[in-house]
Amino acid sequence: MITKIYRVKGTFVMGDEYHKFTKEFKATCESDVEEKIYERFGSKHGINRNQISIKSIDEIAPEDVIDPIVKEIL
Repeated sequence: MITKIYRVKGTFVMGDEYHKFTKEFKATCESDVEEKIYERFGSKHGINRNQISIKSIDEIAPEDVIDPIVKEIL
């Protein structure tokens, strides 16, 4: 399977505040990326899926990667 790099932008609710996020992932399809977002935020922040709002999932080129961890695995 061919893996691609995706940039995800959105917001999540913690308490009474909305927080913006931008994350980058290496995955085979957009649905895998969406699932990773829900898993990571759920385990790290202890929030439910309905508290996470994904605004966009865009495929990006390897040279556009900002995240140092994703850069390292390329």
